Amino acid sequence: MPDWVRHGIWWHVYPLGFVGAQIRPEGGRRFLGRGLDALIPWLDYARDLGVSGLLLGPIFESSSHGYDTIDHMHVDVRLGGDEAFDRLVSACHGKGLQIILDGVFNHVGREHPAVRAALDGDSDSPWAGLVKARTGEDGRPVLDVFEGHDRLVDLNHDSPATIRYVAEVMNHWLDRGAAGWRLDAAYAVPPGFWTKTLPAVRERHPHSWIFGEVIHGDYAQIVRDSTMDSVTEYELWKAIWSSLKTRNFYELDWTLGRHNSFLDAFVPQTFVGNHDVTRIASQVGADKAVLALAVLMTVGGTPSVYYGDEQGYTGIKRECLGGDDDIRPMFPASPDELSALGEPIYRAHQNLIGLRRRNPWLVEARTQTLRLENERYVYRSVSADGAQGLVVDFDIANRPSVTIADDAGTVLYRYEGHAGGGTI
Repeated sequence: MPDWVRHGIWWHVYPLGFVGAQIRPEGGRRFLGRGLDALIPWLDYARDLGVSGLLLGPIFESSSHGYDTIDHMHVDVRLGGDEAFDRLVSACHGKGLQIILDGVFNHVGREHPAVRAALDGDSDSPWAGLVKARTGEDGRPVLDVFEGHDRLVDLNHDSPATIRYVAEVMNHWLDRGAAGWRLDAAYAVPPGFWTKTLPAVRERHPHSWIFGEVIHGDYAQIVRDSTMDSVTEYELWKAIWSSLKTRNFYELDWTLGRHNSFLDAFVPQTFVGNHDVTRIASQVGADKAVLALAVLMTVGGTPSVYYGDEQGYTGIKRECLGGDDDIRPMFPASPDELSALGEPIYRAHQNLIGLRRRNPWLVEARTQTLRLENERYVYRSVSADGAQGLVVDFDIANRPSVTIADDAGTVLYRYEGHAGGGTI
């Protein structure tokens, strides 16, 4: 693991939402005056939060929400185009921040030229082989799609052309200043595809960090078989909010046992919020959202904070058209325009992220259970070599609270919320 990843904590941003772009464009996609440049005034805010870089959602040309890509080689016009990316990279590097990009390589949008080549049976097209068409019962070509979404057409991961194409895209943007990749829907891609694709990326960029979106399954085996560096740990995400919401720390304790075993094989990418899930403050309230963050920052992993969570934003994920809009909001032009209501949550994030940065061994820490009850949970996070430790004490019986102390008993952080776990 490169040092820049070992010390990595990410601010996860969904750019199309952040800048206020039209997600379902009417009359064609167009630039509305805010692109990736709109992130630059927020870099000091992110750095002061304590993160080491930006984990960006999709930025490439797409038909709507970014995951229906139509051109991987260019930044979406709605985000200001390629030059805006270059300016953002330069500004980030000037502040010591890295950028990780979202690679949507399981599927493409129906308007991608590879889809037309497949439907036309055009073997001479430069896009031939990236998408596979089969013959339907009516004799017409049929395309495989992602999880029933007709506008998301599966790439042909058995094709050497797809291997070359994805490696070329990944290297192009790493050459241009990105430091790593999140591989979207990696759980739907055969692991063998990555074993054939990633060597060409690592040969040119040996210090890049590449992790996959994996929701469930044998995480360690997927990492091993795919040669990715890491995967997203949805098991921990679910156990954190569920334990706090249902007052059942037994679930979190069981999951942290699994988490320890994952750390024996790889360092998971950890989170309590992202662009696909209901916000943590909506799940458990603002007070318990701080406790969720305390778990995230005191267990092993490479953590990310979803933009807005550090302000206590709420938002519900819904299964309908526009169901993601609530959790992918537009941010104001600068941090000065934020409501003062989010200040206490922001300070809690600063303090807990700062604690983690002062204890970098936490990236590979294992947990040892010291006390376990439905509404009380105490564990010790211990370094991989056993030499250092922190004791983390949660109590949600009355006022949601957490106390973090070193092995000598010195309190390093304490948070006590309101009775009933309400908002700040």
